[in-house]
Amino acid sequence: MKYRTFFATLLVVALAFTSCAKKEAAAPATPAAPAFKVGLVTDLGGIDDKSFNQGTWEGIVRFGDENKLAKGTDYKYLQSAAEADYVPNLSTFADEKLDLIVAPGFLFEKAMGEVADKYPTQKLLVIDTVVQKPNVVSAVFSEHEGSYLVGVAAGLKAKADGKKVVGFIGGMQFPLIERFQAGFEQGVKAVYPEAKILVDYAGDFGAPDKGQAIAQKQFNAGAYIIFHAAGGTGNGMIKEAKERSEKGDVRWGIGVDKDQYTDGLYGDKSAVLTSMMKRVDVAAYEVAKLAKAGQFPGGQVLVFSLKNAGVGIPANNPNLSADIVAKVKEYADKISSGALTVSEVPAK
Repeated sequence: MKYRTFFATLLVVALAFTSCAKKEAAAPATPAAPAFKVGLVTDLGGIDDKSFNQGTWEGIVRFGDENKLAKGTDYKYLQSAAEADYVPNLSTFADEKLDLIVAPGFLFEKAMGEVADKYPTQKLLVIDTVVQKPNVVSAVFSEHEGSYLVGVAAGLKAKADGKKVVGFIGGMQFPLIERFQAGFEQGVKAVYPEAKILVDYAGDFGAPDKGQAIAQKQFNAGAYIIFHAAGGTGNGMIKEAKERSEKGDVRWGIGVDKDQYTDGLYGDKSAVLTSMMKRVDVAAYEVAKLAKAGQFPGGQVLVFSLKNAGVGIPANNPNLSADIVAKVKEYADKISSGALTVSEVPAK
């Protein structure tokens, strides 16, 4: 009787175990959703150009951090040493089937069009030019508006300090870069009509030595402040302004694309007066966010202007007086409201 009770108990336990095992087998764990993957292909300036590429990458990093993505796996970059690398680098990421590929710079226009045709289902973002393909989002900026503001700042600073000459250095001379020149010139003249504006183009976006040589020429010609729209080339201008200021010959540089204040540091000062921020980081971040949400605006052109905070000066400007900042804001409000229209074409 005891044996029967014992074996009956074992049988109940065994049946219960078998039943649980069957239930567990019938309900497999739900596999985790694959991570969203983003890739950046740089132009010739490299990932740490302190300008366009770096700013775009910062937007992707912010997106990656917020979505708990793994750097180097879920979001990563490939650097281009020459324009011939653009198509191969873009194709490498497309072959990996990344969810979004980002290319900063108008030099990508032809390569992006070619890759968009080759990979018609690949989601692509090109910054600073328009590629009219259904799988490409084009992000463009009102550079002339933001450049007008730093022109106002430069004109007021030069006038206050009794200086009469300012300068502009462009990378390559295309309509896009000429918009920076146009806005800057108009901003300077709006507040300081008597000012002389020197203009030079380096013919290169990745040559700091050329930027420094041009800056030396302009500073020697009396320029007090120089605004650059030259990517890595412009870093040479900031270097020259910093070196002169360290020796007591105070000169100023105006940065571009991102806040370059720290790039001009010497001791507890900076040779960077302010920067024309072109929020390429916002463009990259917002389009990645839309793509992840299933709302990728393929085929659309997104315009980032003063009105939607796509361009402007940094929130903090230690080297600008409160009255100059207030005047810059006054002009920003006029442009945003439509009361003031900034020409995109330099004066002849």
